[in-house]
Amino acid sequence: MSVPLPAVSLAAVPGRRRATLELARDIERRGFSGIYCPSFGDGLGLCEALALATERIPFGTSIANIYLRNVADYAQTASLVHELSGGRFSFGIGVSHGPALDRLGVKAGPPLSDMRAFVAGLRAVPRAGELPPIVLATLRKRMVALAGEVGDGMVFANAARSHMAVSLAALPPGKASDPKFFVGDMIPTCISDDESAAAAVNRKTLIGYVSLPNYRNYWREAGYVDEMNAIEKAINAKNYDEVPRLMTDRWLSDVTLYGSVRRVREGLEAWYDAGVRTPILVPSSAVGNQIKAFEELFACFA
Repeated sequence: MSVPLPAVSLAAVPGRRRATLELARDIERRGFSGIYCPSFGDGLGLCEALALATERIPFGTSIANIYLRNVADYAQTASLVHELSGGRFSFGIGVSHGPALDRLGVKAGPPLSDMRAFVAGLRAVPRAGELPPIVLATLRKRMVALAGEVGDGMVFANAARSHMAVSLAALPPGKASDPKFFVGDMIPTCISDDESAAAAVNRKTLIGYVSLPNYRNYWREAGYVDEMNAIEKAINAKNYDEVPRLMTDRWLSDVTLYGSVRRVREGLEAWYDAGVRTPILVPSSAVGNQIKAFEELFACFA
């Protein structure tokens, strides 16, 4: 293909954690551009293992919740992984979302000021050692601007490709074109010749996200007002079974990758053209588990 191989999202599933490390080594051997670990399954813990289980591939958290550990504790661990990896680690951090924090019993303050304070506190921890690049989880324009001000990069999840130019324009001058500034997006991906089955998988993946007000507001800003209003109405009425039907093909194709090998590869190229330097594919399968999803992904980019 004419563009670099993408990065991938990888989680450590209980009972298959050693197999996950072997999968990571396979991802590295195949030349993918990075491995990024979500918060579930202890993404930071998996990154510690990746520092020793791999040799060349960049990797990072995408993302670690800033409210779950003391900032000094995070600094020590981030520095440890950075040193053990030989500088291949990036520390992706985020403020999560209100409903998730409520379930954890976490009382959060204003997201922008909390993130600014966390980054400053992280860099002020004494005797922690050299810190890795700090990548902020972004969605709306004010967090994008903050990432450009205090971070070394930014990572979206489920961004709208058609809206990426608007998001990048919120960065301080020069950041969007700075190759050292990380610009990533986690993209739900399902590869199958049965396009409707693949679309159904991605719709299921995104049910939790469309249930979050902050995401709905972002997608409204991206031009999906009718879709998000209809979804919000269905959620408020507790008509949850209606929600997947209200996720239009237009919206789904702008936010995810699905369908045939050709369609997915062409879609990936479009993400690069939109300014995302590190697309992070989050593989799911229409016919199997995580292992099957990676088999399909490897075949797509063989």
